Amino acid sequence: MRILKRFVLELKSDIAAARDRDPAATGVSSFEILTSWAGVQALLAHRVAHRLRCLGVPLAPRAIAYLSRMVTGVEIHPAAKIGPEFFIDHGSGVVIGETAEIGRRVTLYQGVTLGGTGFQPGKRHPTLGDNVTVGSGAKLLGPIAVGDGAKIGANTVVVEDVPPSSTVVGNPGHLVKVEGRRQEGPDADWIHLPDPIAEAIKTLSERIAKLEQRLAELDGGEGASGNGEGLRPRTGRSSAGG
Repeated sequence: MRILKRFVLELKSDIAAARDRDPAATGVSSFEILTSWAGVQALLAHRVAHRLRCLGVPLAPRAIAYLSRMVTGVEIHPAAKIGPEFFIDHGSGVVIGETAEIGRRVTLYQGVTLGGTGFQPGKRHPTLGDNVTVGSGAKLLGPIAVGDGAKIGANTVVVEDVPPSSTVVGNPGHLVKVEGRRQEGPDADWIHLPDPIAEAIKTLSERIAKLEQRLAELDGGEGASGNGEGLRPRTGRSSAGG
């Protein structure tokens, strides 16, 4: 009876998380969310499979996970530990490995992978703290730790630990904000994320232009006009909705 009560409470919190973090769920009933949101369905199936695995039931947990992947496009290993108020937006292509651990109020977008590295047994998948947000297509690989409140940009590849309240973008991932304060360089918010690689290329381009100018002065000629203007920061409305 206690297990059933806990399951119902988890289900209610998962549905509430979908309503709270998905604008498309505004005004939608709990029944419709449960029957139409693939991320919620995948999580419901995982809750059942994980509980059966903890009880030592053979075969059924993997069978449930397999059927859930076929229906929802979300693959969650039955052994993965997932906290309350977890939300997968859209869901398709999400993969959560066996030893992954996810805290409270975590949000994953489509195409996210919490994957392992190597073939050694033991802990080999990421651990996500509370209130973590992971953007579309991001890959978090290995037994890394992502601190509370961290944000991972879309298509970012993370292979090292992420401090709490940090923002990481790029491949490999670069810190652009820590503890709510900017790192040296461009601004970083969740919608208008900077491109550290483009910034590095721009800096190199500017240095080359200065060197050419200096050489031209020594040779008595005119320097090159290149000054990195081809890598201006984008302005205007963001395609991400900002």
